[in-house]
Amino acid sequence: MNTRHPNSGETMAYFKKQDTELEKLLALFNRDERWLIIISADPDAMASAMALRRIMAHHVAAVEIAQVNTVTRPDNLAMIRYLRIPMKPLTPTLLKQFDRFAMVDSQPSHHPAFAGINYSIVVDHHPINPARPVNAAFQDIRPDCGAVSTIFTQYLYNLRIRPGKLLATALLFGIKTDTNNFERNFQDMDIRAYRYLSRLSNHVLLRRIMRSEYHMQWLSYFTRALAGIHSISSGLYTYVGEIENPDILVFIADFLMRVHEIRWTAVCGVAEGKIVVILRGDGVGRDLGAFAAACFGDLGSAGGHKGMARAEIPLETAEGRSVEFFIYKRLRARPQLRQDTALDKTPDQSKKIPLAHIYPA
Repeated sequence: MNTRHPNSGETMAYFKKQDTELEKLLALFNRDERWLIIISADPDAMASAMALRRIMAHHVAAVEIAQVNTVTRPDNLAMIRYLRIPMKPLTPTLLKQFDRFAMVDSQPSHHPAFAGINYSIVVDHHPINPARPVNAAFQDIRPDCGAVSTIFTQYLYNLRIRPGKLLATALLFGIKTDTNNFERNFQDMDIRAYRYLSRLSNHVLLRRIMRSEYHMQWLSYFTRALAGIHSISSGLYTYVGEIENPDILVFIADFLMRVHEIRWTAVCGVAEGKIVVILRGDGVGRDLGAFAAACFGDLGSAGGHKGMARAEIPLETAEGRSVEFFIYKRLRARPQLRQDTALDKTPDQSKKIPLAHIYPA
């Protein structure tokens, strides 16, 4: 099967044509107008913003990218550095410099900083909230799609724009992260986009980005975690103590899941006056979303999905007791959940915490 890029004389396309939709998109552009693409920066959002910026090139007076959040994950920082992604913090002063606005990998209702802006373009893959519908001249929202990077790869392909190595690498990384290497929600189009981008991207740069997992100063937290491990049935629990950023707990929990004998982990720390517990599992045994809700739901926010969950509890809940053993006793007090029918609940039946709160940026 010949599936080469359109510019190289293909006989079978990767994606279906979008002539009407893309004509509507291109009709929005004016050479006298300045555009700002606004995102909550993560790999999929940054890659999609780069792709939209490439599409707008030569069609508008100027186009820039602004983020509403602070990027802290080492691999995301590496992506920005190696792939030369130009972003600025969103400020009222910056907004005044642009005529029109676009949003990718999000919707105006998803963040307070998005409010009060008239968006002409919204492209996303998160479900629409019927109570807060999107109002934009061009909107393409596909909840069944694994990544917005896939949607923009389709746009580029049908516009006969061959992405350069940096853009192709960014889009490839966006698909990898948002589908969790095709372990989360994805469809056939995501696979086709990944296959197409694979031969255009720089795999050396991609490996550098993916291996940039930890900050040097985080190594001391790993030392604490390994020194304080407690076994609970087929799982591990560890307390890290005071931390500067709860994201550290996510990386430690993911790291501990690489131990062969372990089926789930719970990593606890204290940040900004809250006890934070991150849970990771193999997705086969206990439903961690239900488990977190049972252990901590009466104390604060707790829930998630079968293989990942999070709990946040006010520090004063421990009432002067050792936080380490307060959480340990809570985890040990719910052994019946190993056999409880709650473990067999599908993800939409247990209490949820949005993925944005489980995966750091």
